[in-house]
Amino acid sequence: MSDNLDANYAGVYNNRIGFGKKPALVLIDFVEAYFDPECDLYADVEDELASAIRLVEIARAKGIPVIYTNVVYNKTGFNGGRFFQKAKPLRHMVEGSPLGAWAKGLAPAENELVVSKQYPSAFFGTSLSSTLTAAGIDSVILTGLTTSGCVRASCVDACSYGFIPIVVADACGDRHEAPHNANLFDMNAKYADVVSEQEVSEYMNSL
Repeated sequence: MSDNLDANYAGVYNNRIGFGKKPALVLIDFVEAYFDPECDLYADVEDELASAIRLVEIARAKGIPVIYTNVVYNKTGFNGGRFFQKAKPLRHMVEGSPLGAWAKGLAPAENELVVSKQYPSAFFGTSLSSTLTAAGIDSVILTGLTTSGCVRASCVDACSYGFIPIVVADACGDRHEAPHNANLFDMNAKYADVVSEQEVSEYMNSL
């Protein structure tokens, strides 16, 4: 077995699907909890938010659907199940919490969909798959927080539901670069095409 990761995967897990014909841009859980230094969910992800906002501007100009997700629980956390039980910082996501508000600079337009969820994937327990299918969407451009958590879960489910997952590395963030990079690598190997902001911007502008 090769000690070099890229060499180990070369020729095995380096295929690319390519972009679809009708994408949607998905912004996963860009909420205040990740931007407030006093919150235990805080991560240094200002640059990733800025990248996502730039993509929103292109999507709006090109008529590409923009979809936002957030995590919202009953005040008791009863509808959070084992996820809420395991991940204690999710207490910040109960309904009415200011830490569940959209990050500064991010404001869904009236015609843009917000999908509220209780679990990591944007697809699990929501109508997102049906909504995308009905709209003829064949691919999802994924941005958001965190790479190793809700982004990865949404990526795997997007693949499982038959959508082409495109993960924008510059617009996804995590608490630490190790899980961030490891999950980008693994998603690119098995489920998605991981691309740069520039690459996906050029694609969106070409539509």
